[in-house]
Amino acid sequence: MSNSIDRPEAFALLSADAEPPAPAGPQDGVGSGAALARLSPGRRAWRRFRRNRLGFVSLVLFSALLVLSLCAELLSSDRPLVVRYEGRTYFPVLRDYPETAFGGDFETSADYLDPFIRDRLTRGGNWAVYPPNPYGPKTLNYFAKLPNPSPPSRDNWLGTDDRGRDLLAQLVYGFRISVLFALALTAIGTVLGVATGALQGYFGGRTDLAFQRFIEIWGSMPELYLLIIFSAIFAPSISLLLVLLSLFGWMGLSDYVRAEFLRNRQLDYVKAARALGVGNWQIIRRHILPNSMTPVVTFLPFRMSAAVLALASLDFLGLGVPPGTPSLGELLNQGKANVDAWWISIFTFLALVLTLLLLTFMGDALRDALDPRKAER
Repeated sequence: MSNSIDRPEAFALLSADAEPPAPAGPQDGVGSGAALARLSPGRRAWRRFRRNRLGFVSLVLFSALLVLSLCAELLSSDRPLVVRYEGRTYFPVLRDYPETAFGGDFETSADYLDPFIRDRLTRGGNWAVYPPNPYGPKTLNYFAKLPNPSPPSRDNWLGTDDRGRDLLAQLVYGFRISVLFALALTAIGTVLGVATGALQGYFGGRTDLAFQRFIEIWGSMPELYLLIIFSAIFAPSISLLLVLLSLFGWMGLSDYVRAEFLRNRQLDYVKAARALGVGNWQIIRRHILPNSMTPVVTFLPFRMSAAVLALASLDFLGLGVPPGTPSLGELLNQGKANVDAWWISIFTFLALVLTLLLLTFMGDALRDALDPRKAER
């Protein structure tokens, strides 16, 4: 009837309580926390980035699309990958061959879409391996069954434009040009912005004042008018467009880097480096710059999306790439001029929106991953 515990049982409980606790393993959260503390800041940021499902999937999908576009000649081309003709092997995707090499009558480059050449390549044990989409960005389908622009069909999966060029090939090569142009413009703008912002923020004083007045004057120049003037004087080219846009694309990032340098140069580790006699350039390169790169890395996807949109806008206005170059902006202009050809506007718009969405999701995830206020759970 009593709830009291006998002495042997009480002694056993006291002995059990006196035993040291078992070491905590990873399941208790202590081991995993210690392992997490040993990770570098970059590794921890990568873990936070991977936890963002939308951003990580966007990175994988964008990387896959970029790799596929870099191999566009193997996926969409009017030349076979390999040809076996009369005991000899040819690689038309790598070099030109005359029509006479395959039984033709002319010394000009062989047209592998010509029914005569195709018949020669499939007769008597000869064979040819074509890309999945047998059209290049400048290939005109002279043997189309419908007038141009033609709707999607078995021959042209996404239809053709108003010149008879395959729309799928235009989108693949146009995406590659847009992304490579955006990467180059982002790289040049980042280098110039980081360099000018670092000089302003670290040295300050007259250097900062002179740069700020120069940026105010240079930023007030009409960029669009300059593009129109230079397009009228020089022949349109991607390099000219890259130079003109790079002259104005560094100022926004320069302000962020300048603010980071103005804040970090007052911290104790910079004062200690100066007291030890470390030079200015070494302090900038080894101490302040690595701690000021968070806004730079965060804005890279957004700068790329802005560059893609800028190229498409200039191509839409006729101020971008040379005529005949695959371009998303030119396809949008064709869609505006050919309202009945709905496939041109729809597929081009989807490709442009998908590219911008992937870059935006990556930028959001990268911003959250590099936010110092985000703590690991």
